[in-house]
Amino acid sequence: MGKLSPDSAIPMPTCAFCYWELSKGSYTCTGPPDNEASAVNGHTVGSLSSATRATMALAVDPEDGGAPALPAGSTGDGRGMGGAEAVRPRPLRPPRPLVPALAALSRCPPRPRSARRPAAPGQLRRSVEAVAGTAQHTGTRPAAWSARASRGIPTELSAFFSRDTWPSVIMSNPFAYLAEPLDPAQPGKKFFNLNKLDYSRYGRLPFSIRVLLEAAVRNCDKFLVKKEDIENILNWNVTQHMNIEVPFKPARVILQDFTGVPSVVDFAAMRDAVEKLGGDPEKINPICPVDFNRRADSLQKNQDLEFERNRERFEFLKWGSKAFRNMRIIPPGSGIIHQVNLEYLARVVFDQDGYYYPDSLVGTDSHTTMIDGLGVLGWGVGGIEAEAVMLGQPISMVLPQVIGYRLMGKPHPLVTSTDIVLTITKHLRQVGVVGKFVEFFGPGVAQLSIADRATIANMCPEYGATATFFPVDEVSIKYLVQTGRDESKVKQIRKYLQAVGMFRDYSDPSQDPDFTQVVELDLKTVVPCCSGPKRPQDKVAVSDMKKDFESCLGAKQGFKGFQVAPDHHNDHKTFIYNDSEFTLSHGSVVIAAITSCTNTSNPSVMLGAGLLAKKAVDAGLNVKPYVKTSLSPGSGVVTYYLRESGVMPYLSQLGFDVVGYGCMTCIGNSGPLPEPVVEAITQGDLVAVGVLSGNRNFEGRVHPNTRANYLASPPLVIAYAIAGTIRIDFEKEPLGTNAKGQPVFLRDIWPTREEIQAVERQYVIPGMFTEVYQKIETVNASWNALAAPSDKLYLWNPKSTYIKSPPFFENLTLDLQPPKSIVDAYVLLNLGDSVTTDHISPAGNIARNSPAARYLTNRGLTPREFNSYGSRRGNDAIMARGTFANIRLLNRFLNKQAPQTIHLPSGETLDVFDAAERYQQEGHPLIVLAGKEYGSGSSRDWAAKGPFLLGIKAVLAESYERIHRSNLVGMGVIPLEYLPGENADSLGLTGRERYTIIIPENLTPRMHVQVKPGEDDTCYYLFIVMVSSLLASQYPSACCLLVPPSLTPSPKE
Repeated sequence: MGKLSPDSAIPMPTCAFCYWELSKGSYTCTGPPDNEASAVNGHTVGSLSSATRATMALAVDPEDGGAPALPAGSTGDGRGMGGAEAVRPRPLRPPRPLVPALAALSRCPPRPRSARRPAAPGQLRRSVEAVAGTAQHTGTRPAAWSARASRGIPTELSAFFSRDTWPSVIMSNPFAYLAEPLDPAQPGKKFFNLNKLDYSRYGRLPFSIRVLLEAAVRNCDKFLVKKEDIENILNWNVTQHMNIEVPFKPARVILQDFTGVPSVVDFAAMRDAVEKLGGDPEKINPICPVDFNRRADSLQKNQDLEFERNRERFEFLKWGSKAFRNMRIIPPGSGIIHQVNLEYLARVVFDQDGYYYPDSLVGTDSHTTMIDGLGVLGWGVGGIEAEAVMLGQPISMVLPQVIGYRLMGKPHPLVTSTDIVLTITKHLRQVGVVGKFVEFFGPGVAQLSIADRATIANMCPEYGATATFFPVDEVSIKYLVQTGRDESKVKQIRKYLQAVGMFRDYSDPSQDPDFTQVVELDLKTVVPCCSGPKRPQDKVAVSDMKKDFESCLGAKQGFKGFQVAPDHHNDHKTFIYNDSEFTLSHGSVVIAAITSCTNTSNPSVMLGAGLLAKKAVDAGLNVKPYVKTSLSPGSGVVTYYLRESGVMPYLSQLGFDVVGYGCMTCIGNSGPLPEPVVEAITQGDLVAVGVLSGNRNFEGRVHPNTRANYLASPPLVIAYAIAGTIRIDFEKEPLGTNAKGQPVFLRDIWPTREEIQAVERQYVIPGMFTEVYQKIETVNASWNALAAPSDKLYLWNPKSTYIKSPPFFENLTLDLQPPKSIVDAYVLLNLGDSVTTDHISPAGNIARNSPAARYLTNRGLTPREFNSYGSRRGNDAIMARGTFANIRLLNRFLNKQAPQTIHLPSGETLDVFDAAERYQQEGHPLIVLAGKEYGSGSSRDWAAKGPFLLGIKAVLAESYERIHRSNLVGMGVIPLEYLPGENADSLGLTGRERYTIIIPENLTPRMHVQVKPGEDDTCYYLFIVMVSSLLASQYPSACCLLVPPSLTPSPKE
């Protein structure tokens, strides 16, 4: 691997204090004039304040040839001291000794190597052991982490060096010579000019890879981020095909309520564990900005109930906002985290500690990718991985391939962004982009607003990509202004991105970078469509919806089939509701919801829905009263412009009242259907339908009584609600009749693109965003009135059914336990393909006959107080009982949908939790058999924590969703993967065998692991194929391939 150096026209810096000034064509040194290094190296230095000179009174280490250096043994990563290699010049290190403060710091030992392994099996426990271990091995207080720790500086050290000496500290970075002022008039504000690395390579990189490269260069400490990592990223055209792993330190983390609460609970439990081990509990603290969004699923009329049911959780979160630094909690009622992130939280470019750098993030929700539509690189991770990032660990990731998606042409006037995204979702599913980045380019991108781009990026998890990136362009800049961002900051954003080669002109093909593969779409070919009835990738043109649904009715049970006998296709059931008689049949719409972060962030489709509602009301159309309708905008801004534009009354008249700001129906929180409707569905065994503008429609997710669920644009949601059935051909059949008895077709009330754009230009204005967001953190009076303790340790309430100290850190020791073999394990569940995290750990309401319900009832709660699984993710006892509790779970042991399994030793059919509990009492370990796409869907860490608590030691599946596999590894549950083309059926595995998996203590990458199913000598072998740790040679992922003995390579291969 070649050594990185600046362009030949730019000489190497004379010393570590030098930076290159393009305007002068020479280096300027910021070192102190009396620095001996200056004399030794013989060059002119700039001027510094006397305070700076006093602070930076550095001596010269003879071994360094006069080059200044950092504290003896400094790793530059903020974890204490440890030596570091240098290229030229040698890294900064103060003389020995310099001052007592630094001398004390130098006694802080490096953290144990086990603590440096991000995303390793059992990562939660290891991070605590490492922190406590550091505290135990030194007589002085270890260097605590701060917001500056991402720059590699302990709190004490950053306090010792004054702010105006910060640039000299960054010089410990071997790429410090790339730092230069963005504006010569502001020499104290610099950026890393990546163009000086090797423009022939940098200029051909996809824009998304450039973000990864900048983060690696800026955070290079030759320890967690090494020089070879930068070379690997810069050489992406070659290394993208080599499964090379690189670190990534995102600029910030966002936490969504349901997935974020467990992270805060874990942090509180970590503090307890560190204190028990003799460490400083305040060392457990986020070191990068963390934005936590607490959504509320109701408006003011329901918020009293919301606070009554969730007071414990809210008080706990408020404690967290006080106890942890760098954690900002946005109160209930503010909106969905992804839209708030888009409209308010996103910086696009950070200006911090004297440096400009790209905004980037990870979040504990899979739809974090929505922010990629604004040009901010981000994606979803599991809560376990997010906690590691918050504690200063980089994300370890295989350098991704990048699929270039060229957009051309203009969309048809009747086409919405929802239609475009559903078309792209199906297309990319066919292309195959799992684990890859997708980057959009081409002239068609300029036809899309930021809201359109965000909608496409939001659906990224549904087509399997890690991130879907739209580089910043003029449309992005205009959006920042439109949403009320400070215009002076917007100018700096543009200037920085242009200087670093990250600003895009989609009409200029000379800017098109290299891609792994290029696919394209002509926008004029997109037609109005929906997706369903059970998966978001199953796109159906609106013109084919009636025919497709009727085909699904009779098809074999599956993703596109309900197996209804032909002679029952026209079954119907009459019922009485509100003293009126109605009839339901197969295809009747009973839920119509405008909801989720995917569409409610987009003014064009939201205003389009409002205008359609106005025309429908004017035409005398209405929605049947039994249809459960709802409108849950992504933020208060949406409510603002719907109200100001005058369409809100018409939406309300059709039943689409604003019920709150949250995920709502999209995650199964629509609430119960009217009892007569439920009875009609169950007694008639009808395939009832839900239509929503969401992003997921997995079976059992939206509502237990809607077996078919379709994703559609907000205007189409209203259209199908009015029609009352999915079995309608909008071209040939009317929605209803007007007051004159004349038929009204969908085309008669569909708003034109010009109508929508005119309203959007008039009412979606910067002042609206400013007004909503300037009071976002104080507007909720109930939240403001909550009292919360300020103790550094959380005082757990033993009677709480919401917040409970988890058992993950019990019996924790400073010594890591070696891996153990899995002996004579039973199969708890034998599952098929596409088992989602909703199947594994549902978020919806707690059923009255479930183990979780029995647990709550035994503690004096009534069914009205059960709340949802999502709201109780702070209580491990409930979440363990809710694991595999989805009523649509299909277990091959039973050949039916039920949250049950067979206890194999006795043959009894039990609830999954009860069976697992009995196995644990008997001392039997457990595994799960599954098919393809195991763990797809939401980034739900409880889908890994729950199985861990049930005693599941491993999962054998054909393939895994990326985030879920990472979560399993983080909890120490081994994800085993069959050889491609093989599965349980082809290998003759029934699930009734007992499995022994031999795990050696010296587990290393690609080591063969022997598995013995059954009582005979038949055995299969496994070898590791994927690595989830940055230090691959020391910490493999436990992801393995199951292969027959005849195909097993030798141990040395």
